[in-house]
Amino acid sequence: MNPSKFSGLRFLLWGLAITFALAPLWLSPAFAAASAGDNPLLAERWKTRPVVLVVPTRDDPLLRRMQAALDATPAREAFLDREMVLYTVVAGEGRRNGRPLSARRTGALLDALGLEAGGAPTFVLVGKDGGTKIKAGPEVELDAVFAEIDRMPMRRR
Repeated sequence: MNPSKFSGLRFLLWGLAITFALAPLWLSPAFAAASAGDNPLLAERWKTRPVVLVVPTRDDPLLRRMQAALDATPAREAFLDREMVLYTVVAGEGRRNGRPLSARRTGALLDALGLEAGGAPTFVLVGKDGGTKIKAGPEVELDAVFAEIDRMPMRRR
């Protein structure tokens, strides 16, 4: 056998051996979690009902209206009773219940919902199963959102 062909074959076999040796790491849930882990909605699944507000500016009427509603005790209690969390993306800056999200996590959140930071003001309710339950514009009413949640099978239980 030609020595140069032998070294090429050895190189190929060595590469395959490394690939197969590391494959369990690439296919492991930990690796998948690390790559998909930027999406903060994954951590909420089966635990909470995320509400995501995406608005272009801090003085957006949708954001101001939702914040004012949640500042009122009855709405805040209803929000917490339904195991909801609030994500806001204002001018591209993400927060979860007022705490900052990294730019990567904010981008992953927007990607998961198919939204853009500079787009139209948008309200999204994500169910505990991770599915989008309501996607609306600035006209959304929090009482209507609560009523929709109360009709969900998981809430009834």
